Amino acid sequence: MEERSLRPPDQPNTTPPADAVPGTVGPPSATPGDPFGFEVATPPPGPPPVPVSRPAAWSGWPAEWNTPAWDTQYQTLADTAWACLDLNSSVLATMPPYLTGAATSLPADWLNNPDPDLYASWEDFAKALFWEYQLGEVFLVATAYYANGYPARFHVLEQWAVNAEMDGARRRYTVGGRDVTADTLHIRYRSRTGNARGEGPLDAGASRVIAAEVLTRYATNLVSSGGIPPGTLEHPDELSADQAADLQNQWLTARLSSLGLPAVLSGGVKFNTAAYSPTELALLELAQWNESRIAVLLGVPPFLVGLPSGGDSMTYSSVVSLFDYHWRAGLRPKAAAVCAAVAGWALPRGTGFEVNRDEYVRPDPFTRAQTWNLALTGGWMTTDEVRNAERLAKGVPLEAAPLVAPQPVGVLQ
Repeated sequence: MEERSLRPPDQPNTTPPADAVPGTVGPPSATPGDPFGFEVATPPPGPPPVPVSRPAAWSGWPAEWNTPAWDTQYQTLADTAWACLDLNSSVLATMPPYLTGAATSLPADWLNNPDPDLYASWEDFAKALFWEYQLGEVFLVATAYYANGYPARFHVLEQWAVNAEMDGARRRYTVGGRDVTADTLHIRYRSRTGNARGEGPLDAGASRVIAAEVLTRYATNLVSSGGIPPGTLEHPDELSADQAADLQNQWLTARLSSLGLPAVLSGGVKFNTAAYSPTELALLELAQWNESRIAVLLGVPPFLVGLPSGGDSMTYSSVVSLFDYHWRAGLRPKAAAVCAAVAGWALPRGTGFEVNRDEYVRPDPFTRAQTWNLALTGGWMTTDEVRNAERLAKGVPLEAAPLVAPQPVGVLQ
């Protein structure tokens, strides 16, 4: 057994006694509790941040399982659904915002960025806003207000983090047990009187989203399990397992050593080409039809997300008409609903909030030139007005003017 013990040091202890200044066993220069050696940082005034619990998988969590969706309508999105949401929200986010009927003294700096601490720009915020709205509902929470009482800073809350409940005829919202009803704007894609939450197009198409995910997994498993064999080897005699394996290995070795050369078979062995089509086996047409329906649910023409148009009467004659249809049937209703809700919450009565869709649906340069020529000839527009409409700097020669100038955030009287 090994034993260890403390022994007196070989040299006497030179540490000053306890009665020496400053009365510690450390060096005389030490100052216990030195207030100049560190800085005590006090938290800023105001309520503490809202506590949020996030579901996450632990070590050993099966890869094919999803984490739980707590108090939310979140569901795993198929790649087509994700692409449609991304397309719609990206296009709407790049449309410059502006106010209508607003007083020049109205503070509305949130048109540039509603929360610089969380978002890099207006586009960053707007994409999150429209993305959540298409999933059924979006929650905006105000964190600061102007002197006139209207929100000055606000951001998007994740759906699963908000608990919405009916309190009589009103809705109440809590986050982490804290009541945030007074500071929250709840914009619902489809609203029902007895339902505290909103309903979105993917709620109705949940089965199609699941089917798209299942078909994707089926195709993945089909490839990972060896794919589709091009054919079979048929022998006139009954072979044992070892003989079948030897024949298979001989065929594989011969084909790898003589690529491009015709195969030579003997002994009654026949090669039978597979009678089924890989496209049919992969259920490609069913997958495309299912994904097209998901795109239609989200208001996106299937062609815009790489799905076949079908060649029917709805085939578009030009890209401009395709974008115009996408705006009129898909994007405009969403933009109008969201902008009207934000205006009623963050702006005084009579002030509107819109997004400029000109860059997305504007005609080609030749068509615009014809239109401006008619306007100038008819006398109902001036040259400066045409330049302003085309975002060209006033007083700059046309050949020296930029083709596209940044659209400023402004107020339309």
